[in-house]
Amino acid sequence: MRPMLERIFHVRALGSTPGREVLGGLTTFLTMAYILAVNPVFLHAAGMPLAGAIAATAIAAAGATLLMAFLANYPIALAPGMGLNAFFAYTVCLGAKVPWPTALGLVFWSGVLFVLLTATGARAVIVRAVPRVLTLAGAVGIGLFIAFIGLQQGGLVRADPHTLVTLGDLATGPARLTLCGLALTVALTAARVPTAVFWGLAGTLAAGLATGVVPPPSAIVSAPQLALPGLSIDLAGALELRYAPLVLVMLFFALFDTLGTLMAIAHEAGFLRPAAGNGPGGEGLPRLERALAADALGMVGGALAGTSTVTSYIESGAGVAVGARTGLASVVTGLLLAASLFFSPLVAAVGQGAGPGLNPVTAPALVLVGTLMVRVVREIEWEDPTEAAPAFLTAILMPLTFNITHGLAAGIVVYTLAKLAAGRRREIHPLIAVLAILFVLRYALW
Repeated sequence: MRPMLERIFHVRALGSTPGREVLGGLTTFLTMAYILAVNPVFLHAAGMPLAGAIAATAIAAAGATLLMAFLANYPIALAPGMGLNAFFAYTVCLGAKVPWPTALGLVFWSGVLFVLLTATGARAVIVRAVPRVLTLAGAVGIGLFIAFIGLQQGGLVRADPHTLVTLGDLATGPARLTLCGLALTVALTAARVPTAVFWGLAGTLAAGLATGVVPPPSAIVSAPQLALPGLSIDLAGALELRYAPLVLVMLFFALFDTLGTLMAIAHEAGFLRPAAGNGPGGEGLPRLERALAADALGMVGGALAGTSTVTSYIESGAGVAVGARTGLASVVTGLLLAASLFFSPLVAAVGQGAGPGLNPVTAPALVLVGTLMVRVVREIEWEDPTEAAPAFLTAILMPLTFNITHGLAAGIVVYTLAKLAAGRRREIHPLIAVLAILFVLRYALW
């Protein structure tokens, strides 16, 4: 068995051991397992059957993670991305009124474009074109958006006819459970527990079941329900020209989310090599194209299963931190993700929460994930108004308009105008200039 593992994953050659890889894979699973409960909440909000959303999440995550293991030999797990699922549910399905089968088609075609960009090398052109400030501001805005959704679903904020939004009723059971869960999750994070989000969610669920705020599950273990939403995917409908901007936004965020995650984990694990490549976003990472291919194919497969955009998970860094260095760790993580299918009744209890619009079990996880995403705000050059203005508008408009596209569009337009006004035209890539014009026409005419 060990010689075979060595032939496939080169465990010893890369300075690891099978034991470390197993521990790393388990750690990564526990760190990212919250997505198995959180992602179906978004998909269900988009109109999908909850049971199908649970199965699609687990199958897409397991399949893509195993693909990364065998194709690229990296200890990097994949799953439907946070922020990308919010975009799918609230911007595409609820905001743009796109039926979820058609929205799955949009994910599929954006994945196909990702595959083509990776195969042809055109990825580097796009990476060079998009200003770093907009990718940073996009992460900040999505983080604020996710946290706002969590505060809403936890009952901590509510709509108000006079002030638009105000403090929720903190005397209710769901709000109190959310506060307790948030306190637990923050405490675990402050104590530097790498699996804080998972244990915070588990503790909140236990408290919700004990107090009766969350209805008990019908069972703990059951045979997997494999009526996948992807069977209803509308590939032809997604090709309508009016959906092209949504496909491009999906591609934009998937591309930069993947590249950012891969490079961050590669840096932490010591994978970077000076001679491995050149060009923005791809410097120094061996087998980068294979890793990107695994991500892109995972995106396509995820759509066919019935979930929003699949991407590499930064939580994989927890597995790397305990010694994982090869795809063997991803095999362990992928098998655990697949095994979670047998616990779908428990996941369904988490997804159903405390009633329509309220989910105090997943709310603390959303708030904390949003907090972690906002951290990159410190990397924005706030002293430069041509960077600060587009960054601020990108970030603030995403939660305020409940729409990720509006924030990105504002950022691109304001970035272009600010650079032109400052006499720094050379900093504007032609692709960004074209996008700015298209966004202006889009909002002026429709």
